[in-house]
Amino acid sequence: MFRKVLIANRGEIAVRVIRACRDLGVISVAVYSEADRNALHAQIADEAVCIGPAPARESYLNMRNIISAALASGAQAIHPGFGFLSENPAFAQMVVDNGLAFVGPKPETIRRMGDKAEAKRTALRAGVPVAPGTDGAVADFEAAKQEAARIGYPLMCKAAAGGGGKGIRIAFTPDELRAAYDAASGEAQASFGDGRVYLERYIHNPRHIEVQVLGDNFGNVVHLFERECSIQRRHQKLIEEAPSGFADADFRARICDAAVRLAREAGYRGAGTVEFLADNDRNFYFCEMNTRIQVEHPVTEQVTGVDLVCEQLRIAAGEPISFTQDDLALHGHAIECRINAEDPARGFAPCPGTIAALHLPGGPGVRIDTAAYQGYAIPPYYDSMIGKLIVSGCDRAQAINRMKRALAEIIFDGVQTTADYQMHILSSERFAQGDFHTNSIEHGDFDRQD
Repeated sequence: MFRKVLIANRGEIAVRVIRACRDLGVISVAVYSEADRNALHAQIADEAVCIGPAPARESYLNMRNIISAALASGAQAIHPGFGFLSENPAFAQMVVDNGLAFVGPKPETIRRMGDKAEAKRTALRAGVPVAPGTDGAVADFEAAKQEAARIGYPLMCKAAAGGGGKGIRIAFTPDELRAAYDAASGEAQASFGDGRVYLERYIHNPRHIEVQVLGDNFGNVVHLFERECSIQRRHQKLIEEAPSGFADADFRARICDAAVRLAREAGYRGAGTVEFLADNDRNFYFCEMNTRIQVEHPVTEQVTGVDLVCEQLRIAAGEPISFTQDDLALHGHAIECRINAEDPARGFAPCPGTIAALHLPGGPGVRIDTAAYQGYAIPPYYDSMIGKLIVSGCDRAQAINRMKRALAEIIFDGVQTTADYQMHILSSERFAQGDFHTNSIEHGDFDRQD
């Protein structure tokens, strides 16, 4: 195991990795921007290094400064968390070139699976179902029109680089294609510096199901079952569950086996997530692979008993996965709510500010991952998520009740959060019955009781 690891991230995921390092007896090194000088991750790490001004491009996206901090501190490895540089193959390569271990896949794997066209080809080689679409990015709008006529409507215009739900627009008719193409390309350029777009058949009102996988350097690949991530707003997840109430035994076996085949074909190492869209007949289609730890990884940890971050560190240090597929079984049900500093009444506008008073829920089956504390000033420069509320129960009904209990107790006084909105969803009959899809929020399904 490593002696010292630098965490190239901030917020709750940095705190989560610091805790995993402590569990393994590893010295943790935090990095922070000038805006995060008083952030929790910078305070609780064994060491902390300032890497630049507040804007992310000058700090958390500054590859040279992060590498310099790692080398100066004597760290042997860098854990990228999620977001920022976690899926940047150039950064992973820079880490390796400087004699450090990257806690994640090999740079070439990140590059291959981050290229949507190559990821789709990898899925096809592995015998994994994919939705009809273009073989890579289209050259321009005229090419998009020709391909759209071949694929058929409705279809999605999707960013060829990046992920996280950004750079996606739907065209239901040819008349809508131009606006969808321009909007997807523009958002992709702004978010990832790459405006290329590819086209894919749109699956009407799908379920978003993803499978957690682990691979090591010895050819071992395992899955840790599936997660339900269909409660989304504009492709941004709000509530996640494990396992999915939509999955019966046959569906679970098929989708998890497909994820493992894909990971093997990709030569995958570390923790990753294979994302699928599923229709009402339980047909599923490969969407993308996230080559990092996911925001929603705690729900998988709660139902499997596996510490995914510790496994990441062990695998990066050259150890095999610490269990086999036969060792795993599902235990109960877990739900996660992403608590964002946003105002749902104002179109989910970010609400940076100072947390004047804080109360975090507890009791049986309740976990909260957060970097917030009383008096903490939420900076306006970064993602608005301030915590993840996770509950587990013996079954889905108990987990729902525990989440409602926890949401009723949580207080972040001084800032608006999404907690009340999530309570509204959790209290609906549609959620209780599992009757939802990725467009349910936009359709107002949780506001109706029909």
